[in-house]
Amino acid sequence: MNKYVMEALEYGKVKQELKQYAFSKAAKIRIEQLEPLTNLNRIKLWMNETTEATRILEVNSSIPLTALENIDGAAVSIEGLVMNPDELTAVKGLLQYVKRLKKFMDSMQTIGPTVASYASSMFELPYVYDEIDRCIVNGSVDDRATPELNRLRKKIKLTDDRIKQKLNSILSSATYSEHIQEALVTTRNGRFVIPVKRESRKSIAGNILDVSSSGSTVFIEPAAIAVFQEELSILKIQEENEVFQILSGLTEMVKNSSREISINVEAMVHYDFIFARAKYSKSMNGSDVHLNTSRIINIKGGRHPLLGKDAVPLDFYIGNDYRALIITGPNTGGKTVTLKTVGLLSLMVQSGLHVPVLEGSEFAVFTDILADIGDGQSIEQSLSTFSSHVRNIVGIIASSNPNSLVILDEIGAGTEPAEGMGFAIAVLEEVFNKGATLIASTHISEIKEFAENTPGFRNGCMTFDIESLRPLYQLKIGQSGPSNAFLIALRLGVERRIVERAHEITYGEKKDYSGDDLFKTQPIGEQSIIIRTEPSEAYNQLSTKDGKKLQHREESKFQKGDCVFISTMNRTGIVCETENNRGEVVVMVMKKKYKINHKRLTLRVEAADLYPENYDLDIVFESKENRKKRKQFSKHHMEGVVIETPKDE
Repeated sequence: MNKYVMEALEYGKVKQELKQYAFSKAAKIRIEQLEPLTNLNRIKLWMNETTEATRILEVNSSIPLTALENIDGAAVSIEGLVMNPDELTAVKGLLQYVKRLKKFMDSMQTIGPTVASYASSMFELPYVYDEIDRCIVNGSVDDRATPELNRLRKKIKLTDDRIKQKLNSILSSATYSEHIQEALVTTRNGRFVIPVKRESRKSIAGNILDVSSSGSTVFIEPAAIAVFQEELSILKIQEENEVFQILSGLTEMVKNSSREISINVEAMVHYDFIFARAKYSKSMNGSDVHLNTSRIINIKGGRHPLLGKDAVPLDFYIGNDYRALIITGPNTGGKTVTLKTVGLLSLMVQSGLHVPVLEGSEFAVFTDILADIGDGQSIEQSLSTFSSHVRNIVGIIASSNPNSLVILDEIGAGTEPAEGMGFAIAVLEEVFNKGATLIASTHISEIKEFAENTPGFRNGCMTFDIESLRPLYQLKIGQSGPSNAFLIALRLGVERRIVERAHEITYGEKKDYSGDDLFKTQPIGEQSIIIRTEPSEAYNQLSTKDGKKLQHREESKFQKGDCVFISTMNRTGIVCETENNRGEVVVMVMKKKYKINHKRLTLRVEAADLYPENYDLDIVFESKENRKKRKQFSKHHMEGVVIETPKDE
């Protein structure tokens, strides 16, 4: 799968959440390396594992997997090494949990037969467990590990006691009391000594093994215990050799069972991986889904997994009747979230994960999911928004095939509208002709018309509540998103006759906007509303009052307030400055002013037909703030007040 796509669809964030439910480091690494599968049978197996593990958790959530936090080093290579008691204890703990897990899974055969069957491949190794348990106690080799070790440690204890008795007799003797610095037995370099005053060092026969930091005390090993000390040293060397032999024997036993232990570790980690998926499923109320290779996606009540349970459910379908869906709707209306939800859920399903959808949902298995989401702009490489889109789309076109899911967000955005529209339709045609399943979002009305009239395409829109002026984040398939500009204008208090005139100019037909109760409500007052208008070919059907189509007036001069069609931009504008000596006319389009050669303009509606008699056109071309300033200037001079005029482009 494409790495950029997985990042754009936030697949990595899903894996980070999934990792929180794993115990072992090995399972977390496996999740980090997780990528969507493309083989239908393997995906079905993984999905079935997740489903069965979820059912097991519903019956008993106490899965004996807690030991996994400490087994990561239990299966390390032991060639040429002798395992220490802690490592052997870890192996014993692993075998103990293997036994418990096998017993647990045996009781779950009817609930999760596939998952439970994995335990049958695990090895309890009772002889290894029993031998480690017998020889290693409390993190050290036990006395009873071998008869020889038991004999040596008894003799060491006996010799040790003799030395202490002899030293105590010296310390309690009146003969030596005046020479002893302190009646205390201590050790130096593993040998027993007594502290003697420095000036009395020759009064007690023996070897000086150490001197205090002040020099006032010397530590002497009395000659009376030297023989016992030598015997004790030899016994301890023999004990170390015996312990080494015992550890070597246990290590060899583990080494001979390394294959079985490795299988146990692998199985435990796999169980950790499976139950992490099941726990994640329960956390987001996930469900199993049907899988197909027929390129059908049918999402019922789907939610974006990273948005939580408060996300608006998504109903989505693509497949039999059409395999290309064009989604329209207002900004922040949920188009991008819809695209990301479909893409991310598809990635999750192909990773064997449950997804937050209702029962009966179905997903197709794609060999590749390709996407262009976000502007992907690179400051370092000085790429424009459109350039970054194009570079990504080039790769999408090259990789598209009948087994691809292609997701295009705001196709055609980032450049001049007419060219963006043409480029977008050409890309949609090319990707569709390559057989890919296609989902795209757009604001360009011509693309809606293209989808409406092209077999295999279908329009969809994100719904909008005109009453509250808020998007509903719901997808409606089968129709393109209507422009809400006129309804919003009415809702905000614009006079009905103005809106009806605007509708007539735009669509070439009259419409009565007085029949809806919505328009009888009072204006909701000033709000910050951003409306993105969309170009339409409907301007070509504009009519005069007598019903006759307007004739092009190529030779006529354009007057201020005229509605003109701009051929190079494929949209209309309003003349705000008449033709200059260079043949340029200043036209306002989308609140921006452009100098355009008169040969590129065609009259659509004269100003006299657009506005009432003696209408102040400054209302159209000037901001409310600037008009207020001009009125104040007409009365008296105002220091420091500036009127800003948009720069012509």
